[in-house]
Amino acid sequence: MANYLEKSGLQVDTQLVTFVETEALPGTGISPDAYWAGLAGLVDHFTPRNRELLALRDKLQGKIDAWHRANGPVASDPAGYEAFLKEIGYLVPEPTDFTIETSGLDPEISTICGPQLVVPVSNARYALNAANARWGSLYDALYGTDAISREGELAPGKGFNPARGAAVVARGAEFLDAAFPLATGSHTAVTGYHVVKDGDARVFVAETPSGRVGLRQPEAFAGYGGTEARGELLLSHNGLHAILVIDPSNPIGKTHAAGLADIVLESALTTIQDCEDSVAAVDAEDKVGVYRNWLGLMNGTLTEAFDKGGKTVHRALSPDRSFKDAAGQPLTLKGRALLLVRNVGHLMTTRAVLDQNGVPIGEGLLDAAVTVLCALSDKVNSRTGAIYIVKPKMHGPDEVAFACQIFDAVEDMLGLKRNSIKIGIMDEERRTSANLKACIYAARARVFFINTGFLDRTGDEIHTSMEAGPVLRKDDVKSEKWIQAYEDRNVLIGLAAGFSGKAQIGKGMWARPDDMAAMLKAKSGHPNAGANTAWVPSPTAATLHALHYHQIDVFEAQKRRHNQPTPGLGELFSMPVLDASRLDRAAVTAELENNAQGILGYVVRWVDEGVGCSKVPDIHNVGLMEDRATCRISSQAIANWLHHGLVSKDEVTTVFERMAAVVDGQNAGDPNYIPMSGNFGSIAFQAALALALKGADQPSGYTEPLLHAARERVKLEGEKRP
Repeated sequence: MANYLEKSGLQVDTQLVTFVETEALPGTGISPDAYWAGLAGLVDHFTPRNRELLALRDKLQGKIDAWHRANGPVASDPAGYEAFLKEIGYLVPEPTDFTIETSGLDPEISTICGPQLVVPVSNARYALNAANARWGSLYDALYGTDAISREGELAPGKGFNPARGAAVVARGAEFLDAAFPLATGSHTAVTGYHVVKDGDARVFVAETPSGRVGLRQPEAFAGYGGTEARGELLLSHNGLHAILVIDPSNPIGKTHAAGLADIVLESALTTIQDCEDSVAAVDAEDKVGVYRNWLGLMNGTLTEAFDKGGKTVHRALSPDRSFKDAAGQPLTLKGRALLLVRNVGHLMTTRAVLDQNGVPIGEGLLDAAVTVLCALSDKVNSRTGAIYIVKPKMHGPDEVAFACQIFDAVEDMLGLKRNSIKIGIMDEERRTSANLKACIYAARARVFFINTGFLDRTGDEIHTSMEAGPVLRKDDVKSEKWIQAYEDRNVLIGLAAGFSGKAQIGKGMWARPDDMAAMLKAKSGHPNAGANTAWVPSPTAATLHALHYHQIDVFEAQKRRHNQPTPGLGELFSMPVLDASRLDRAAVTAELENNAQGILGYVVRWVDEGVGCSKVPDIHNVGLMEDRATCRISSQAIANWLHHGLVSKDEVTTVFERMAAVVDGQNAGDPNYIPMSGNFGSIAFQAALALALKGADQPSGYTEPLLHAARERVKLEGEKRP
């Protein structure tokens, strides 16, 4: 049971009190009394408005449901539907053209384009790995993934495969030829790399069979460093750096004529340390764990030790990298990704703090107050003093404005200058994407980022249109034109608002971490579409995705796209309903099994083990990165078919029971796993089933209320093996 202390009329869990007063506040100059009084003020001032906004969501949804029951799907009367949404205030008038006013942003946000990671900040090891993913070995990324074919003589094998190694080196030379071409010849023929003096400057030269040559663009040489035994040549292209590691004594370097042992790429420029979709934080203990890791990332003290191959490995934040520039002057490059923190949305409450009536307070309020407090201790992150908060699951401009008002109050509470807190707007709810220009306008003084979230956006599309008719199968939804309209609107509205060279326009996740060959083929589409950044599932994926930002100049892509017409709302609202007569029972069952297996595989880890994001095998045993957004789609899809009679409650239950055995088999190697098959009364199984059976009734189709309740029960009661 939780223990509370009274603080300025609030009841605060003792674990949170201890963390704030002994770890987060010292050194900030803010007294505990002042802090708790400030939090109490936030709760008192913003709770009524928060509840009003959530009630408005329900009211609008009720009106949309009634419209569909009376009129059918949108396609039956698209003009009438749009007029109706304006009439009820779902669609608001667009502001006149404007340019965002945000200032004080780090270059990783405004002027450099590259990959972005999202990582659960609750896991210190993952959080550190992601923070340190600013730099990554291209050779390791190629050798260790299917980016290089694993067939025939290129199969990795148990030991080092020289043929595979040679293919990696050849692919590295191909990259150098494209990004850093020599004046003549190819990097494949280089027998030596050198830095030589040319007057007061230093220049890059390469030894080739035809003699010494320089770079076709000499300005691409940015500096040099390392030691006498292990030299580093620093190159720059499209704002990103690459390091040629020259080490003839290295096992790879000794096989290369020039001693080139590795190519280290600037990879994950930014990382979202996530308090939301990828974590399972349901009580004060969990929240303190999240906040403690975030504080350690800000003040540079976070460390983690873990066993790897029988050895203890220690992780800490990487130091900056030191070089000399082409003029021989000291040059320092950041050793870590710029860290952003994703707070929770406006929906959930937390028992970590109770208000004066004993009611849990808004979790988003607590996140804002504590994550910003932790950021006051920043010693290693932002060079401008900015605090970057990504805010998810906001419905329309009023909710964006509400988040900004909360940040105003937190700045006042903690003595920060106005707009020190920057806001990233996740464009993942339908009312936000339909009113994106107005949402950006509401945050124009502090917005640093807009990002599409295809998964949550699809879940919200299904829930918003629940009464319109049966939803398409998941794979069919992906090819619908509304998805492309959604993605294009995000870029084009952002460009029209002045984001280019100032703020990030982002794209969503590549969900298959083991399928890097396909990612290399597909994900170039994101920078080519004008996106400054896009999400990848691992540091290795970030290094490979960085290749795309050398291939494509994003700012040139943005210039190309700037005056393209923005898709209209008719396209955005164009998802059709399913013609159920075209599906036989086998197809219905297959889709139901696919969704049920995905829900169970994710939920059982979430509820029983508190794992909020992990690689979960799908029904075909393909590992997919799963978080609450993917679970939201699957649960809403089943709920929709149940609502429209394509499947029955008994059929859903039977399929879940059958898929539980599949998930049990996939987790057979986990000693902590509690089987669900034959144990259908388990908290985890019942939570997964409830997401489907009760999905239509969940607020906006969100999974959090049911998942949190189930996880709280497991932590309180303990889950028993069958």
